Amino acid sequence: MSTAAATTTAYDELVSLAREAALLGGTAGLLGWDQEVHMPRGGIAYRGRQLAQLARMRHELVTSERMAELLAVCGNDASLTGDPEGPVAVNIRELARDHERAVRLPTSLVEEEATLASEGQHTWAEARAASDFQRFRPVLERIVDLLRRKAECYGWAEGGEPWDALAEDYEPGCTAAGVAEVFTPLRSRLSAFVQELLEQGTPPSNAFNETPLPVDRQQAFVRAVTEAIGFDFGRGRLDVSTHPFCSGSHPGDVRLTTRFHEANVNDALGSTMHEAGHGIYEQGLDAAHWGTPMGNSVSLGIHESQSRMWENQVGRSAAFWRWCHPRLAEHFGDAVGHLSFDEVYGAVNIVRPDFIRVEADEATYNLHIMIRFELERAMLSGRLAVADLPEAWNAAYRDLLGIAVPDDARGCLQDIHWSMGAMGYFPTYTLGNLYAAQLFEAAGRDLGDLDAMFARGEFEPLRRWLNEHVHAHGRRHSAARLCEVATGMPLSPEPLMRHLEGKLRPIYRL
Repeated sequence: MSTAAATTTAYDELVSLAREAALLGGTAGLLGWDQEVHMPRGGIAYRGRQLAQLARMRHELVTSERMAELLAVCGNDASLTGDPEGPVAVNIRELARDHERAVRLPTSLVEEEATLASEGQHTWAEARAASDFQRFRPVLERIVDLLRRKAECYGWAEGGEPWDALAEDYEPGCTAAGVAEVFTPLRSRLSAFVQELLEQGTPPSNAFNETPLPVDRQQAFVRAVTEAIGFDFGRGRLDVSTHPFCSGSHPGDVRLTTRFHEANVNDALGSTMHEAGHGIYEQGLDAAHWGTPMGNSVSLGIHESQSRMWENQVGRSAAFWRWCHPRLAEHFGDAVGHLSFDEVYGAVNIVRPDFIRVEADEATYNLHIMIRFELERAMLSGRLAVADLPEAWNAAYRDLLGIAVPDDARGCLQDIHWSMGAMGYFPTYTLGNLYAAQLFEAAGRDLGDLDAMFARGEFEPLRRWLNEHVHAHGRRHSAARLCEVATGMPLSPEPLMRHLEGKLRPIYRL
């Protein structure tokens, strides 16, 4: 066999192993989805064992000697890696990165993490329902301890901190110092802008957000909107869970969940459009590259850009509501007949500092993220004991948002992330907002009058633009590079501030 044929065979085997690992990961994802949506309470311990076994099997495959051998052979062949942005070179480069990180973790820790995450999510859900942090505290202490050990296995650069090692799994290249450098000036601008709106502006009516509507009709309404914006229900589904999320195993099987409150259909709509944005990204990945980096999302910051764009730049726009306002009457009849377009549009964009992140308005949302970033960073470094989390959380909300947190459920128990062991994740939401605003401006430059399209219910052009400029690239570029390639400029906070100020100042008559 010639050298060229040997390396081609090696690459084919490398891809085959990567897809075997993806099968195991996808199966674990479906078991995790089932745990949140359908699984009886009695199954929690056994589910933890199932997930631990899958995590062990996947880790052993990714860290195997054969994987290392194939990566070495392929990585040293210029005929495969000569075009650094070609699919083959990208797959080799990114699989090598994944392997290098995975081999730093002992299999026992990987199994322990999967078991603890399953237990943690279950315990968190019970503690949240009871609004009792003390019920969750012991398992969170174990999670933080495990994550510190995990960070030590990965290691971090000189001058860095444990948070950096964990963030690399969500946003490659992201560090706490880098995040703080972005967040500090943005926090000042957002705080001043919120203060301007609240103290000098005239708030719109909030009647729409206080109108009771039957949950079954809400379910039909949000499903219709989700389908209209481009989520393919032939390749996905929508269910209910305590905390909305997107999961799945393949572009042909993408699972969304949402939640409903009788007196706030806007929360259900925003949550569902957010998760649909994630789902549209997953469905937009190239199925021909499934199981390889070229068929995977580049980072959670970019993933969040897709969800936040559909939720905010689209779902909170005047153009969207010119199309959607008549559909409220179709689904809810006389219950919303008294609500004008201006009342609905204003309520969707009302700025009101509140406790719950996923229900937050666009102007205050990133302040919620900044609080979580500082708290998880402090817990990982040991500057904040887990036992002191509720007090620190409540103090941060009082200082930054000027509100008194009434209980644990609306305080430090509201998010599922830490129960899953996901620390280093939260800043990707704000990075996603920054990416979303910049990508949306670029799409508008390329496509023309997006407002006119949305008002007619035409969302396909935007979805196709995102497919071409974001989804189809897989992990070809880093998140920062993808932003620059798609928009023509490095990431900047200016598009986000233009978006917020350009929309909210007129609504608040400023």
